[in-house]
Amino acid sequence: MTSRRVFLKSGAMAMVALGFAPSFLARTAEAAGTRKKLLISVFQRGAVDGLNMVVPIGEADYYRSRPSIAIARPGGADSAIDLNGFFGLHPRLSAFKPLWDRGELAIVHACGSHDTTRSHFDAQDYMESATPGVKSTKDGWLNRYLQVRGTGVGEPKGSPLQAVALTPQMPRSLQGAAPALAVGRTADFDVSDMGAKASFEEIYEAAKDRTLHGTAGETFEAMRMLAQKTTGIYRPANGAVYPRSPFGQALQEIARLAKSDVGLEIAFAESTQWDHHVNEGAATGQIANRLDDFSRGIAALAQDLGERMADTVILTMSEFGRAVAENGSRGTDHGHGNAMFLIGGSVKGREVYGKWPGLAPADRFEGRDLAVTTDFRDVFSEVVVKHLGADAATATKVFPGYQVKPGTFRAILRS
Repeated sequence: MTSRRVFLKSGAMAMVALGFAPSFLARTAEAAGTRKKLLISVFQRGAVDGLNMVVPIGEADYYRSRPSIAIARPGGADSAIDLNGFFGLHPRLSAFKPLWDRGELAIVHACGSHDTTRSHFDAQDYMESATPGVKSTKDGWLNRYLQVRGTGVGEPKGSPLQAVALTPQMPRSLQGAAPALAVGRTADFDVSDMGAKASFEEIYEAAKDRTLHGTAGETFEAMRMLAQKTTGIYRPANGAVYPRSPFGQALQEIARLAKSDVGLEIAFAESTQWDHHVNEGAATGQIANRLDDFSRGIAALAQDLGERMADTVILTMSEFGRAVAENGSRGTDHGHGNAMFLIGGSVKGREVYGKWPGLAPADRFEGRDLAVTTDFRDVFSEVVVKHLGADAATATKVFPGYQVKPGTFRAILRS
């Protein structure tokens, strides 16, 4: 090891940027005394079909283009859940309807990247780096926010536990110089067995960076402290019931961490298997099953967090949408524009934001896809400024090459 950037992999746990200052414990304890704003980022990997997720029930071309996989207009069995007469939710998103009715859920449709790639890998990279078309960006947008946010004179730095991904590997959006964790379960922080302890300490013994080497014992004790805070059986509050799926359990772990008051500010989870080229299904089938897990997990998280949702925003995204017309295999091919959800106490809900471009062939992107009318960075930057409290100058550093203009925000969040 030649630098303070360390990558530790032990079971399902990964840690980057482990160069913590000697005040690790003090800062973590101090962070526990104040409730932070929390952003929970959820990535739907594989390109969810936004047109079957948030259904344009008032768009005749939607139904003409999807003879076997369209979601029926409201009013019958397994039909769309009406939102405003033009848009409806997939019937398996019924867990979202109470959030909508309470004004805690907003949708941004025809949203995405203006880059034209149809590659999953490139599109995910561009969205998580927030630099569409630029492959050389080294860090992710969430990590850049942690790097450049202001801390006034005399204010404590953020907790080393400020950013946690409940994923096996560090997501692209959290990669960078700021401390961040990727861990499959909080139970994996239990390093009490001597095998894990030896492995962890051996890394530090081999470190050439003596500053890092000197903080090894303190960092290890901090991990013990976190294990103590998250030990035992977790019981969700307010009657929340999480799906037993990996996604549902990841969201439950985020709730556990948020309630542990360890200074968590950014949390990340991912839902996978959205690439439905064959037999996508409509009200039942592949997409229905995935949407059921997705919505029940997020609804349970919001219910579990309870009053903490006043300081929380859940933001969902996917790399791109699907083609308007179904293909010959009763699925959908890679598209362009898509839908995003925002959930939280500061969200101006009961609204579908964004200019709807229409689905007539002449209105489609490249003659086949939902056009993008809202740059995804419009939404990301509003979250960074209005929810996380960054100023426009700081937000511009988070989104290099993109002009952040607070006056043009779509007012999805209350200031």
